[in-house]
Amino acid sequence: MASYSLFCMGNPLLDMQVTDGGAYLEKYSLNANDAILADPAKHGAIYDEVKAGKVTYVAGGASQNAARGAAYILPPESVVYTGCVGDDDLAEQLKAANEREGLDQVYQVKAGEKTGACAVIITGHHRSLVTDLRVAEKFDQSHLSSPVVAPLIEAAKFYYVEGYFLTHGTFAINLSAPFIPQFFKSQLQQILPHCDIVIGNEAEAEAWASANGLPDPKDLPAVAKSIALLPKTNPSRPRWVIFTQGAQSTVVVTSDVSDPQVFKVNPLADSEIIDTNGAGDAFAGGFLGALVAGKSLEESVEVGHTLGAMCVKQVGPTYKWPKVKVL
Repeated sequence: MASYSLFCMGNPLLDMQVTDGGAYLEKYSLNANDAILADPAKHGAIYDEVKAGKVTYVAGGASQNAARGAAYILPPESVVYTGCVGDDDLAEQLKAANEREGLDQVYQVKAGEKTGACAVIITGHHRSLVTDLRVAEKFDQSHLSSPVVAPLIEAAKFYYVEGYFLTHGTFAINLSAPFIPQFFKSQLQQILPHCDIVIGNEAEAEAWASANGLPDPKDLPAVAKSIALLPKTNPSRPRWVIFTQGAQSTVVVTSDVSDPQVFKVNPLADSEIIDTNGAGDAFAGGFLGALVAGKSLEESVEVGHTLGAMCVKQVGPTYKWPKVKVL
């Protein structure tokens, strides 16, 4: 059995992506640049409606996107991913996308269930994500202790998830969407003491700050510092907090350094950008892949920028093919 350096876990989804989606935003009362969980009564029809139009299917799910990004830049058998899928065509499309990028998976497969899906509504350079988790939210913790998965967790050195789970090694979490810190504050409070790396974007940082009563939610360095200095179960390893801002600078605060670090992003011309779906996940994948490869914090941020820039030039959370050397 292969020994993987990076173990990732999350909600595997198939993105159903449409462009020029203004009519969908209006019909389903969606914001242009947002990520929400579908309300069956309000959004249930959007998936069939999207399928009936000009749709592009892309492998999705925040952690799975990042895992494929890390696998893209690392040698084979460096990254493995788990989550729960059904025994359907959507799951087979996910497996094919993972194989292309060199990502191995150990899915929990539930017979008769539907794999999760995400309607991705593109308007200009904005994306609105409407997620129906389906079987993804039926993941059984017992899968982690199964004979196939348990040795992979034990052997890994880095761990990356979308929202929960505790283990050893360097543990990274992505805030994933503004509604996570807004409505799942208590769950975050339980896991943050175990997190070595916290990644998010400016909207997620602002949501966390508002939910926790910070005086200026838009002061990203201050928000990052407040998270970096939260209590930590393993004080021997400093906590890193990384906030991206799209084409604007990335803010990094570490618990062992008082001053924030700001990393400039080289903006692309509008004509170079196809869409921004998955750009943050691509950054996370590049950042984690570089860490696994032994790069410094500063070098890893720059690799994250490189993979994020590559992603926005593609359709959805995908990468240039044939592969280009990033590390």
